[in-house]
Amino acid sequence: MADDRKHFLEGKSIVVAGGGIAGSAFAVAIRRLWDPSLHPPTIVILERDSEDVSQQREGYSLSLAGHDNSGGLAALKKLGLLDDVVGRAVSGVEGKGAFKIWGPNWKEKISLKRKPMAGLPAASVRVARRELRQVLHDAALSSDTCSIQWETRCISVMRLENGRVRVTAQKGPDGRPHEEDCDLLVVADGASSKLRAVLRPDDKLQYAGAVLRGGLARFDRRTPKSLDEDWGFQLSGDGVSCFYSPVDKDSVVWAVGHMEPDQGTGFDSRSEKSALQVIAQARQLGARFHEPFETIVDHTDSTTVMCISARDKMPFSHGDELDKMPAVFIGDSNHALSPFAGFGANLALNDGWDLAEQLCCRGATSFAAAVRGYDAVSVPRAARIVKASRQKLRVGHSTGFRLWLFCFMLALGKFVGLVLGR
Repeated sequence: MADDRKHFLEGKSIVVAGGGIAGSAFAVAIRRLWDPSLHPPTIVILERDSEDVSQQREGYSLSLAGHDNSGGLAALKKLGLLDDVVGRAVSGVEGKGAFKIWGPNWKEKISLKRKPMAGLPAASVRVARRELRQVLHDAALSSDTCSIQWETRCISVMRLENGRVRVTAQKGPDGRPHEEDCDLLVVADGASSKLRAVLRPDDKLQYAGAVLRGGLARFDRRTPKSLDEDWGFQLSGDGVSCFYSPVDKDSVVWAVGHMEPDQGTGFDSRSEKSALQVIAQARQLGARFHEPFETIVDHTDSTTVMCISARDKMPFSHGDELDKMPAVFIGDSNHALSPFAGFGANLALNDGWDLAEQLCCRGATSFAAAVRGYDAVSVPRAARIVKASRQKLRVGHSTGFRLWLFCFMLALGKFVGLVLGR
Protein backbone atom coordinates (compact mmCIF):
# COMPACT_ATOMS: atom_id res chain seq x y z
CA MET A 1 0.00 0.00 0.00
CA ALA A 2 2.83 2.41 0.87
CA ASP A 3 4.47 1.83 -2.51
CA ASP A 4 1.19 2.62 -4.28
CA ARG A 5 1.16 6.02 -2.59
CA LYS A 6 4.76 6.90 -3.35
CA HIS A 7 5.22 10.04 -5.45
CA PHE A 8 8.14 10.58 -7.83
CA LEU A 9 9.04 13.84 -6.03
CA GLU A 10 8.66 12.47 -2.50
CA GLY A 11 11.73 13.37 -0.47
CA LYS A 12 13.46 14.82 -3.54
CA SER A 13 15.13 18.21 -3.90
CA ILE A 14 14.11 21.07 -6.19
CA VAL A 15 16.21 24.11 -7.09
CA VAL A 16 14.33 27.16 -8.35
CA ALA A 17 16.60 29.50 -10.31
CA GLY A 18 15.02 32.88 -9.64
CA GLY A 19 12.86 34.12 -6.79
CA GLY A 20 10.70 36.45 -8.85
CA ILE A 21 6.98 36.03 -9.32
CA ALA A 22 6.95 32.75 -11.26
CA GLY A 23 9.54 30.96 -9.12
CA SER A 24 8.05 32.13 -5.83
CA ALA A 25 4.51 31.26 -6.93
CA PHE A 26 5.71 27.76 -7.80
CA ALA A 27 7.22 27.28 -4.33
CA VAL A 28 4.01 28.45 -2.65
CA ALA A 29 1.88 26.23 -4.88
CA ILE A 30 3.95 23.12 -4.09
CA ARG A 31 3.44 23.76 -0.37
CA ARG A 32 -0.29 24.27 -0.87
CA LEU A 33 -0.92 21.30 -3.18
CA TRP A 34 1.38 18.66 -1.70
CA ASP A 35 -0.29 15.64 -0.10
CA PRO A 36 0.46 16.04 3.64
CA SER A 37 0.64 12.28 4.10
CA LEU A 38 3.74 12.17 1.87
CA HIS A 39 7.26 13.36 2.64
CA PRO A 40 7.56 16.72 0.82
CA PRO A 41 10.39 17.74 -1.50
CA THR A 42 12.82 20.40 -0.30
CA ILE A 43 12.95 23.62 -2.32
CA VAL A 44 15.93 25.97 -2.57
CA ILE A 45 15.34 29.29 -4.35
CA LEU A 46 18.40 31.06 -5.74
CA GLU A 47 17.58 34.79 -5.95
CA ARG A 48 19.93 37.50 -7.22
CA ASP A 49 18.22 40.33 -5.29
CA SER A 50 18.91 41.32 -1.70
CA GLU A 51 16.61 40.21 1.09
CA ASP A 52 16.35 43.90 2.02
CA VAL A 53 13.29 45.11 0.09
CA SER A 54 14.67 48.66 -0.03
CA GLN A 55 17.69 47.39 -1.97
CA GLN A 56 15.66 45.54 -4.59
CA ARG A 57 15.47 46.81 -8.15
CA GLU A 58 11.72 47.02 -8.52
CA GLY A 59 10.27 50.49 -8.05
CA TYR A 60 7.23 50.01 -10.23
CA SER A 61 3.75 48.52 -10.23
CA LEU A 62 2.11 45.84 -12.32
CA SER A 63 -1.37 44.86 -13.41
CA LEU A 64 -3.17 41.77 -12.15
CA ALA A 65 -6.29 40.80 -14.07
CA GLY A 66 -9.42 39.22 -12.67
CA HIS A 67 -11.69 39.06 -15.69
CA ASP A 68 -10.76 35.53 -16.80
CA ASN A 69 -8.85 32.41 -15.77
CA SER A 70 -5.57 33.59 -17.31
CA GLY A 71 -5.42 36.54 -14.93
CA GLY A 72 -3.23 36.75 -11.87
CA LEU A 73 -6.06 37.27 -9.39
CA ALA A 74 -7.49 33.83 -10.15
CA ALA A 75 -4.05 32.29 -9.56
CA LEU A 76 -3.64 34.20 -6.29
CA LYS A 77 -6.99 32.89 -5.09
CA LYS A 78 -5.78 29.33 -5.70
CA LEU A 79 -2.56 30.15 -3.85
CA GLY A 80 -4.56 31.45 -0.89
CA LEU A 81 -2.97 34.90 -1.18
CA LEU A 82 -5.70 36.92 -2.87
CA ASP A 83 -6.71 39.01 0.15
CA ASP A 84 -3.10 39.74 1.12
CA VAL A 85 -2.23 41.06 -2.34
CA VAL A 86 -5.45 42.96 -3.02
CA GLY A 87 -5.03 44.63 0.36
CA ARG A 88 -1.78 46.14 -0.95
CA ALA A 89 -3.18 47.29 -4.31
CA VAL A 90 -2.72 50.96 -5.23
CA SER A 91 -5.72 51.09 -7.60
CA GLY A 92 -8.52 49.00 -9.03
CA VAL A 93 -10.11 48.01 -5.71
CA GLU A 94 -13.76 48.75 -4.91
CA GLY A 95 -14.37 49.99 -8.43
CA LYS A 96 -11.79 52.76 -8.14
CA GLY A 97 -9.41 53.31 -11.04
CA ALA A 98 -9.47 52.01 -14.60
CA PHE A 99 -7.28 51.41 -17.62
CA LYS A 100 -7.54 54.49 -19.83
CA ILE A 101 -6.29 55.87 -23.10
CA TRP A 102 -5.81 59.63 -23.26
CA GLY A 103 -5.06 62.01 -26.09
CA PRO A 104 -2.12 64.43 -25.89
CA ASN A 105 -4.30 66.99 -24.08
CA TRP A 106 -5.50 64.36 -21.55
CA LYS A 107 -8.91 64.13 -23.14
CA GLU A 108 -10.15 60.65 -22.31
CA LYS A 109 -10.54 58.53 -25.43
CA ILE A 110 -11.55 55.33 -23.70
CA SER A 111 -12.00 54.00 -20.18
CA LEU A 112 -12.04 50.25 -19.87
CA LYS A 113 -13.66 48.42 -16.99
CA ARG A 114 -14.60 44.77 -17.02
CA LYS A 115 -16.74 42.59 -14.86
CA PRO A 116 -14.64 40.41 -12.55
CA MET A 117 -15.02 36.66 -12.49
CA ALA A 118 -17.23 35.21 -9.80
CA GLY A 119 -15.39 35.15 -6.49
CA LEU A 120 -12.86 37.85 -7.43
CA PRO A 121 -12.96 41.40 -6.03
CA ALA A 122 -11.95 43.28 -9.19
CA ALA A 123 -11.43 42.90 -12.92
CA SER A 124 -7.97 44.47 -12.65
CA VAL A 125 -5.78 45.93 -9.90
CA ARG A 126 -2.38 47.61 -9.79
CA VAL A 127 0.08 46.55 -7.11
CA ALA A 128 3.73 47.38 -6.50
CA ARG A 129 5.90 44.51 -7.71
CA ARG A 130 7.92 44.55 -4.50
CA GLU A 131 4.70 44.12 -2.50
CA LEU A 132 3.60 41.11 -4.55
CA ARG A 133 7.01 39.50 -4.23
CA GLN A 134 7.04 40.10 -0.48
CA VAL A 135 3.70 38.31 -0.07
CA LEU A 136 4.94 35.39 -2.16
CA HIS A 137 8.27 35.16 -0.31
CA ASP A 138 6.59 35.25 3.10
CA ALA A 139 4.24 32.45 2.06
CA ALA A 140 7.02 30.32 0.57
CA LEU A 141 9.24 30.69 3.64
CA SER A 142 6.41 29.78 6.00
CA SER A 143 7.31 26.17 5.19
CA ASP A 144 10.44 24.69 6.76
CA THR A 145 11.06 22.77 3.52
CA CYS A 146 11.71 25.97 1.52
CA SER A 147 14.67 28.35 1.75
CA ILE A 148 15.99 31.31 -0.25
CA GLN A 149 19.65 32.04 -0.95
CA TRP A 150 19.69 35.82 -1.45
CA GLU A 151 22.08 37.75 -3.71
CA THR A 152 22.83 34.51 -5.53
CA ARG A 153 22.86 34.21 -9.30
CA CYS A 154 23.02 31.06 -11.38
CA ILE A 155 26.01 30.72 -13.67
CA SER A 156 25.73 27.32 -15.32
CA VAL A 157 24.02 23.93 -15.14
CA MET A 158 24.92 20.36 -16.04
CA ARG A 159 23.40 16.90 -15.74
CA LEU A 160 25.25 14.40 -13.59
CA GLU A 161 25.76 10.74 -14.45
CA ASN A 162 23.20 9.73 -11.83
CA GLY A 163 20.53 11.80 -13.61
CA ARG A 164 20.50 14.64 -11.10
CA VAL A 165 21.21 18.29 -11.94
CA ARG A 166 24.12 20.41 -10.72
CA VAL A 167 23.62 24.17 -10.68
CA THR A 168 26.66 26.41 -10.28
CA ALA A 169 25.83 29.67 -8.51
CA GLN A 170 27.67 32.69 -7.17
CA LYS A 171 26.78 34.78 -4.11
CA GLY A 172 27.41 38.47 -4.62
CA PRO A 173 29.67 40.00 -7.25
CA ASP A 174 32.88 38.68 -5.70
CA GLY A 175 31.77 35.42 -4.11
CA ARG A 176 33.26 32.06 -4.97
CA PRO A 177 31.09 29.80 -7.14
CA HIS A 178 29.35 26.99 -5.29
CA GLU A 179 27.27 24.04 -6.42
CA GLU A 180 23.69 22.99 -5.69
CA ASP A 181 22.63 19.46 -6.70
CA CYS A 182 18.96 18.65 -7.16
CA ASP A 183 16.52 16.20 -8.71
CA LEU A 184 14.50 18.88 -10.50
CA LEU A 185 15.47 22.33 -11.76
CA VAL A 186 12.80 25.00 -12.25
CA VAL A 187 14.22 27.84 -14.35
CA ALA A 188 12.57 31.15 -13.51
CA ASP A 189 15.44 33.61 -13.92
CA GLY A 190 13.68 36.12 -16.13
CA ALA A 191 13.58 37.29 -19.73
CA SER A 192 17.37 37.49 -20.04
CA SER A 193 17.69 34.01 -18.55
CA LYS A 194 21.28 32.92 -18.00
CA LEU A 195 20.26 29.27 -17.87
CA ARG A 196 18.22 29.52 -21.08
CA ALA A 197 21.37 30.84 -22.75
CA VAL A 198 23.20 27.74 -21.50
CA LEU A 199 20.56 25.11 -22.29
CA ARG A 200 18.88 26.76 -25.31
CA PRO A 201 21.52 29.07 -26.83
CA ASP A 202 19.52 29.73 -30.01
CA ASP A 203 16.30 30.67 -28.19
CA LYS A 204 16.86 34.41 -27.90
CA LEU A 205 14.77 37.50 -27.30
CA GLN A 206 13.46 39.33 -30.35
CA TYR A 207 13.33 43.10 -30.67
CA ALA A 208 9.69 44.20 -30.58
CA GLY A 209 10.33 47.49 -32.40
CA ALA A 210 10.16 50.14 -29.68
CA VAL A 211 12.29 51.79 -27.01
CA LEU A 212 10.96 52.83 -23.59
CA ARG A 213 12.42 55.81 -21.71
CA GLY A 214 11.13 56.76 -18.29
CA GLY A 215 11.44 56.32 -14.57
CA LEU A 216 9.78 56.80 -11.21
CA ALA A 217 8.43 60.27 -10.37
CA ARG A 218 8.27 60.98 -6.64
CA PHE A 219 6.10 63.68 -5.06
CA ASP A 220 6.19 65.29 -1.61
CA ARG A 221 2.43 65.10 -1.51
CA ARG A 222 -0.02 62.99 -3.48
CA THR A 223 0.49 62.23 -7.16
CA PRO A 224 -1.32 64.30 -9.85
CA LYS A 225 -5.07 63.86 -9.57
CA SER A 226 -5.47 62.25 -13.00
CA LEU A 227 -3.02 59.50 -12.05
CA ASP A 228 -3.74 58.82 -8.40
CA GLU A 229 -5.93 55.84 -9.31
CA ASP A 230 -6.10 55.41 -13.09
CA TRP A 231 -3.40 53.94 -15.31
CA GLY A 232 -2.91 53.61 -19.05
CA PHE A 233 -1.44 55.16 -22.18
CA GLN A 234 -1.33 58.69 -23.49
CA LEU A 235 -1.09 58.77 -27.31
CA SER A 236 0.43 61.74 -29.12
CA GLY A 237 -1.05 60.93 -32.52
CA ASP A 238 2.37 61.13 -34.18
CA GLY A 239 3.77 57.76 -33.09
CA VAL A 240 4.71 58.44 -29.46
CA SER A 241 3.06 56.97 -26.36
CA CYS A 242 3.51 57.41 -22.64
CA PHE A 243 2.47 54.83 -20.08
CA TYR A 244 1.57 55.96 -16.57
CA SER A 245 0.71 54.03 -13.44
CA PRO A 246 0.60 54.85 -9.72
CA VAL A 247 3.09 52.87 -7.63
CA ASP A 248 1.90 54.23 -4.29
CA LYS A 249 0.23 57.44 -3.08
CA ASP A 250 3.43 59.43 -3.62
CA SER A 251 4.91 58.06 -6.85
CA VAL A 252 4.09 57.35 -10.48
CA VAL A 253 6.01 55.24 -12.97
CA TRP A 254 6.06 56.65 -16.50
CA ALA A 255 7.61 55.51 -19.77
CA VAL A 256 7.66 57.20 -23.18
CA GLY A 257 7.51 54.68 -26.02
CA HIS A 258 8.73 55.25 -29.56
CA MET A 259 9.28 52.96 -32.55
CA GLU A 260 13.01 52.92 -33.40
CA PRO A 261 15.58 50.71 -35.17
CA ASP A 262 17.28 48.19 -32.91
CA GLN A 263 20.55 49.98 -32.28
CA GLY A 264 20.93 49.40 -28.58
CA THR A 265 20.22 52.11 -26.04
CA GLY A 266 23.77 52.78 -24.81
CA PHE A 267 22.25 53.56 -21.41
CA ASP A 268 24.45 53.29 -18.31
CA SER A 269 22.20 52.96 -15.25
CA ARG A 270 25.13 53.85 -12.97
CA SER A 271 25.73 57.22 -14.66
CA GLU A 272 23.85 60.37 -13.59
CA LYS A 273 24.79 61.97 -16.91
CA SER A 274 23.34 59.06 -18.86
CA ALA A 275 20.13 59.21 -16.81
CA LEU A 276 19.70 62.93 -17.47
CA GLN A 277 20.23 62.35 -21.19
CA VAL A 278 17.46 59.74 -21.21
CA ILE A 279 15.10 62.10 -19.38
CA ALA A 280 15.89 64.84 -21.92
CA GLN A 281 15.20 62.46 -24.83
CA ALA A 282 11.90 61.39 -23.29
CA ARG A 283 10.91 65.01 -22.69
CA GLN A 284 11.64 65.85 -26.32
CA LEU A 285 9.71 62.86 -27.66
CA GLY A 286 6.76 63.75 -25.42
CA ALA A 287 6.71 67.41 -26.40
CA ARG A 288 3.07 67.16 -27.53
CA PHE A 289 1.88 65.85 -24.17
CA HIS A 290 0.19 68.46 -21.98
CA GLU A 291 0.60 68.84 -18.24
CA PRO A 292 1.08 67.04 -15.94
CA PHE A 293 3.58 65.30 -18.28
CA GLU A 294 6.27 67.95 -17.70
CA THR A 295 5.66 67.95 -13.95
CA ILE A 296 5.96 64.18 -13.80
CA VAL A 297 9.20 64.24 -15.78
CA ASP A 298 10.56 67.01 -13.56
CA HIS A 299 9.93 64.90 -10.45
CA THR A 300 11.73 61.81 -11.79
CA ASP A 301 14.24 60.20 -9.45
CA SER A 302 17.37 59.88 -11.61
CA THR A 303 18.37 56.65 -9.85
CA THR A 304 15.23 54.97 -11.24
CA VAL A 305 15.63 56.05 -14.88
CA MET A 306 15.27 53.29 -17.46
CA CYS A 307 15.95 53.05 -21.17
CA ILE A 308 14.76 49.70 -22.47
CA SER A 309 14.65 48.14 -25.92
CA ALA A 310 11.34 46.27 -25.79
CA ARG A 311 11.96 42.58 -26.47
CA ASP A 312 9.89 39.42 -26.31
CA LYS A 313 9.88 35.77 -27.36
CA MET A 314 7.31 33.10 -28.10
CA PRO A 315 6.90 30.19 -25.64
CA PHE A 316 8.29 26.72 -26.24
CA SER A 317 7.30 23.19 -25.26
CA HIS A 318 9.94 21.10 -23.52
CA GLY A 319 9.45 17.92 -25.55
CA ASP A 320 12.42 15.59 -25.78
CA GLU A 321 14.71 18.05 -23.98
CA LEU A 322 13.53 16.58 -20.69
CA ASP A 323 15.41 13.38 -21.53
CA LYS A 324 18.65 15.38 -21.51
CA MET A 325 17.96 17.52 -18.45
CA PRO A 326 15.17 17.45 -15.81
CA ALA A 327 14.66 21.21 -16.11
CA VAL A 328 11.51 23.18 -16.84
CA PHE A 329 11.26 26.85 -17.80
CA ILE A 330 8.46 29.02 -16.43
CA GLY A 331 7.53 32.70 -16.57
CA ASP A 332 9.65 35.13 -18.59
CA SER A 333 12.46 32.59 -18.95
CA ASN A 334 10.12 30.63 -21.24
CA HIS A 335 7.95 33.32 -22.85
CA ALA A 336 9.19 36.86 -22.37
CA LEU A 337 6.80 39.76 -22.89
CA SER A 338 7.69 43.32 -23.82
CA PRO A 339 6.74 46.02 -21.28
CA PHE A 340 3.84 46.99 -23.56
CA ALA A 341 2.08 43.68 -22.88
CA GLY A 342 1.12 44.50 -19.31
CA PHE A 343 0.43 40.83 -18.59
CA GLY A 344 3.73 39.24 -17.58
CA ALA A 345 2.95 38.89 -13.87
CA ASN A 346 -0.35 37.20 -14.69
CA LEU A 347 1.38 34.56 -16.79
CA ALA A 348 4.08 34.11 -14.14
CA LEU A 349 1.57 33.44 -11.36
CA ASN A 350 -0.38 30.99 -13.51
CA ASP A 351 2.78 29.20 -14.66
CA GLY A 352 3.89 28.68 -11.08
CA TRP A 353 0.52 27.26 -10.07
CA ASP A 354 0.00 25.12 -13.18
CA LEU A 355 3.41 23.45 -13.01
CA ALA A 356 2.98 22.65 -9.31
CA GLU A 357 -0.52 21.34 -9.94
CA GLN A 358 0.73 18.96 -12.63
CA LEU A 359 3.62 17.79 -10.45
CA CYS A 360 1.46 17.23 -7.37
CA CYS A 361 -1.40 15.55 -9.19
CA ARG A 362 -2.13 12.09 -7.79
CA GLY A 363 -2.24 10.72 -11.32
CA ALA A 364 1.18 12.09 -12.26
CA THR A 365 3.52 9.21 -13.02
CA SER A 366 6.71 11.07 -13.90
CA PHE A 367 8.32 14.48 -14.22
CA ALA A 368 8.09 14.27 -18.03
CA ALA A 369 4.36 13.52 -17.93
CA ALA A 370 3.74 16.43 -15.56
CA VAL A 371 5.66 18.86 -17.78
CA ARG A 372 3.73 17.71 -20.84
CA GLY A 373 0.55 18.57 -18.97
CA TYR A 374 2.00 21.94 -18.00
CA ASP A 375 3.06 22.71 -21.58
CA ALA A 376 -0.42 21.89 -22.87
CA VAL A 377 -1.83 24.69 -20.71
CA SER A 378 0.98 27.25 -20.58
CA VAL A 379 2.22 27.38 -24.18
CA PRO A 380 -1.05 28.29 -25.97
CA ARG A 381 -1.91 30.79 -23.24
CA ALA A 382 1.43 32.58 -23.51
CA ALA A 383 1.48 32.47 -27.33
CA ARG A 384 -1.87 34.24 -27.42
CA ILE A 385 -0.65 36.99 -25.10
CA VAL A 386 2.64 37.53 -26.98
CA LYS A 387 0.82 37.88 -30.30
CA ALA A 388 -1.68 40.33 -28.79
CA SER A 389 1.08 42.44 -27.23
CA ARG A 390 2.91 42.74 -30.55
CA GLN A 391 -0.25 43.94 -32.23
CA LYS A 392 -0.94 46.38 -29.40
CA LEU A 393 2.56 47.83 -29.68
CA ARG A 394 2.26 48.45 -33.43
CA VAL A 395 -1.20 50.00 -33.24
CA GLY A 396 -0.45 52.12 -30.18
CA HIS A 397 2.41 53.82 -32.03
CA SER A 398 0.56 54.29 -35.31
CA THR A 399 -0.50 57.62 -36.77
CA GLY A 400 -3.27 59.14 -38.85
CA PHE A 401 -6.21 57.06 -40.00
CA ARG A 402 -4.90 53.83 -38.48
CA LEU A 403 -4.73 55.40 -35.04
CA TRP A 404 -8.16 57.00 -35.44
CA LEU A 405 -9.61 53.65 -36.49
CA PHE A 406 -8.02 51.94 -33.50
CA CYS A 407 -9.57 54.42 -31.06
CA PHE A 408 -12.94 54.16 -32.81
CA MET A 409 -12.94 50.38 -32.56
CA LEU A 410 -11.96 50.60 -28.90
CA ALA A 411 -14.93 52.82 -28.29
CA LEU A 412 -17.12 50.13 -29.80
CA GLY A 413 -15.63 47.63 -27.42
CA LYS A 414 -14.31 45.33 -30.13
CA PHE A 415 -10.66 45.51 -29.15
CA VAL A 416 -11.00 45.49 -25.37
CA GLY A 417 -9.46 42.04 -25.19
CA LEU A 418 -6.42 43.25 -27.14
CA VAL A 419 -5.73 46.17 -24.83
CA LEU A 420 -6.09 44.13 -21.65
CA GLY A 421 -3.98 41.29 -23.05
CA ARG A 422 -6.66 38.70 -23.57
